[in-house]
Amino acid sequence: MKKLIECVPNFSEGRNMDVIKQITNEIEKIKGVKLLDVDPGYATNRTVVTFVGTPDEVVEAAFQAIKKASEVIDMRNHKGEHPRFGATDVCPFVPVSNISMEETAEYAHKLAKRVGEELKIPVYCYENAAKEEKRRNLASCRAGEYEGLNKKLSDPDWKPCYGPAEFNKHVEKTGATAISARDFLVAINYNLNTTSTRRANAIAFDVREKGRPAREGGKVNGKPILDEKGEPVMIPGTLKATKAIGWFIEEYGIAQVSMNITNVSITPVHIAFDEVCKKAEERGIRVTGSEIVGLVPKKCMIEAGKYFLKKQQRSVGVSEDELIKIAVKSMGLDDLKPYNPQERIIEYLLDAEDKSKKLIDMTCKGFADETASESPAPGGGSISAYMAALGAALGTMVANLSSHKAGWDDRWEEFSNWAEKGQALKDELLFLVDEDTHSFNKIMDAFGLPKNTDEEKTARTQAIQDATKYAIEVPFRTMEVTMKVFELCKAMVEIGNPASVTDAGVGALCARSAVMGAFYNVKINCGDYKDKTFVDNIVAKGNEIQAKAMALEAEIMKMVDAKI
Repeated sequence: MKKLIECVPNFSEGRNMDVIKQITNEIEKIKGVKLLDVDPGYATNRTVVTFVGTPDEVVEAAFQAIKKASEVIDMRNHKGEHPRFGATDVCPFVPVSNISMEETAEYAHKLAKRVGEELKIPVYCYENAAKEEKRRNLASCRAGEYEGLNKKLSDPDWKPCYGPAEFNKHVEKTGATAISARDFLVAINYNLNTTSTRRANAIAFDVREKGRPAREGGKVNGKPILDEKGEPVMIPGTLKATKAIGWFIEEYGIAQVSMNITNVSITPVHIAFDEVCKKAEERGIRVTGSEIVGLVPKKCMIEAGKYFLKKQQRSVGVSEDELIKIAVKSMGLDDLKPYNPQERIIEYLLDAEDKSKKLIDMTCKGFADETASESPAPGGGSISAYMAALGAALGTMVANLSSHKAGWDDRWEEFSNWAEKGQALKDELLFLVDEDTHSFNKIMDAFGLPKNTDEEKTARTQAIQDATKYAIEVPFRTMEVTMKVFELCKAMVEIGNPASVTDAGVGALCARSAVMGAFYNVKINCGDYKDKTFVDNIVAKGNEIQAKAMALEAEIMKMVDAKI
């Protein structure tokens, strides 16, 4: 599955669009990266850029953008209302999908090291990329701003994580840069059945982390209570990592609670929605729906869909499309205007940019016709992965039917867990359908490399071997994943809806054929791979998996026959 990172660099130029365009051009040159947004601010003299892509490509795009910014922005002449200390002031990485925060932080350090060593710019790593606790807070790293950078660099306690610790002529122009890994920020507005900004603000104060000022006697018009420093004492709200206010929207004629969730790992969008609904109801107000401003990672919507299905005591082992549909309907994201996930979810936008034809997006007839054509791919490897995906789908179907079976209401969660596992297996196997064909195409591409010189011949031979190894590993992965399908199908034969026992049995038959078919592809590709130690090891493992698959199939068939 593709790993995705979002990058949100802030450049210290918000007035000269030619300069901004030179920087964003560098981002758009990098294949595997999509520029999502460019937001310049005149008063702040600062531009926030958002792009997303695969990790290595995001690092490269960020590096080239920082490099260009260091060339076209001169911090000696910069003035603006926003705190800043460098041409590229901050450059946070945000994990979007299939990547952990720890991995994201590693990529942040990879970028920081390059910027420090190659561009000779002082770099401070903050938030989840911080090397010490006092550097987690961006405000601490940026304290003194550009005007105080000379003093900061001379302080041993604030030596940059990477790059020069001196305010030389080059640094005088570029300033410093702060690089981090942080969580995704979601902006979401809650629609209320009221026109009162005051009521909307009251709800916002109820939930936002900062809360509201404490007042004498607990009265709204009471005198604010101050601490020993003369600062207002605050009563915290119920949602961590949130900021919120109430406002009136002329366009819709309603009041809204406008919220920024600064860390969706701490407060997911669905939890925030339910809490705002609860606090609104306590004040006699109803949340009629919500609107997410900008883009969201797919995982936010998937988690929301599962959350609301669980509240209904329904199986969460359903398709991705169904989960997102449930999330949209549950949070009323289509209350004011249609919500199109294809245009609002980051991963879907990137998929739309991918012009490559995927086998799994074909109709059943189209896939069969493509297989039957004179093209050598898709072949047995892709077909094996697809058979396994169908086996997983059948096992998942039985789990979902069992979860919703009348009289089994107290067992819905048991079968939901099985269905969720089945969906994950199905999705990975569908990925392997196209990946097997992709691995074959890599071999063909390698054979097409030039071989005019000794260097070209060596490079071509190595590319062929690397591609051949991958063409062995992909069907072997199909074998490994398919073995988990047997577990699902066996469980559904044993405990699932008796009316569907044969469906689980057919799933096991699909899985057996998938293992054997994938193993054929492993073995035929092994014949062209020169590392015989690797070949002997993977074939031995394959023989063990195939023997287990055949034994499990026989066991499951015996169980099915006994039940029908």
